[in-house]
Amino acid sequence: MLNPTPGLPAFDYVKPASLPEASHFLAAHGDTARPFMGGTDTFVRMRDGFWGEKHLVDVKHFEGMNAIAFDSDSGLTMGAAVNMNRVIASPEINAHYPLLAEAARTVASYQLRSRATIVGNICNGSPAGDTTGACLVLHGVLHVHGVNGPRTESLDHFFLGPGKTVLQPGDIVTAISFPRPPQGWAGRYLKLGRNALGDLAIVGVTALGYPDSTATSGCRFRLALASVAPIPYRPVAAETILAENKIDENTIVAAAEAAMNGVKPISDARGSARYRQMMVRNLTRQAVTDVWQQIGG
Repeated sequence: MLNPTPGLPAFDYVKPASLPEASHFLAAHGDTARPFMGGTDTFVRMRDGFWGEKHLVDVKHFEGMNAIAFDSDSGLTMGAAVNMNRVIASPEINAHYPLLAEAARTVASYQLRSRATIVGNICNGSPAGDTTGACLVLHGVLHVHGVNGPRTESLDHFFLGPGKTVLQPGDIVTAISFPRPPQGWAGRYLKLGRNALGDLAIVGVTALGYPDSTATSGCRFRLALASVAPIPYRPVAAETILAENKIDENTIVAAAEAAMNGVKPISDARGSARYRQMMVRNLTRQAVTDVWQQIGG
């Protein structure tokens, strides 16, 4: 009989003195070592037997990991160890990137958000991540330190499958940065869960819109969908419809239908594939309508 209350397996806690030391330790130990930041998923998955790491490498204490820095020209840079409650409370983020705060506010409970991080949400590679969609439509870029030194990774090509990303042994994400959003933009994150607070998304829809005179419609939208594909999904066909046609109720409905038709979700304990598809249509329609009204529609 399976133990209904399993404990954590034994592991070594490792606290390197520098990023190069941490990267080389992680690379040398391959699949048995994992960077440790907030630990909100790490301990649960180790306890339940999904992860079997023998070494947790503490990387949250390095310089810049807990910093939030905003520049009016270059945008926002947020250290990888910044927890979600700090994101929600940050004056700079609320003033210039409120979509990030809105998405973070839907994650779990206040207590868990005091440990959970946006970067950790991304690095888990979950297609259900609540904050990943906001990071995608805001054109987030990850700053990674590997065995060969620092580099950047765009989120557009970061996700490879459920729990899989382009990160290799030795890679440590140190920060995420965002350029200044377009002038006059607005955003919305809508999440469908089994309860009002704290649940994983059955479907999540992120929408960002902004005026753009080069688009036939006079504006452009960036959309991202959660929990309906193996990776966070950008419904490009829906974005194209919104850019190339006058924005009215019929166009928004057509875009929502395109978003629905572009996904092939799975059925699981939280919802059937058909239900998820219908909710993609409904939530996309609502999110786009809300954003359109905010930007002057």
